Amino acid sequence: MLPDMSPPLKPAIAAQPAAGLATPLWLSDALFQGRQEIVIRHDGQDYRLRITRMNKMILTK
Repeated sequence: MLPDMSPPLKPAIAAQPAAGLATPLWLSDALFQGRQEIVIRHDGQDYRLRITRMNKMILTK
């Protein structure tokens, strides 16, 4: 697989608590950018996150 050279995405944060420690909210449209599947590399391992025909998300190793 070729490396993705697209610019890094910025999370869309829904709300920011006073302490500034909000969990980032990622919109699936921003992550998938029209695709049905993306690859997430974690700790040197690739995981596939895909959208099914029923519009559900499945993460597999």
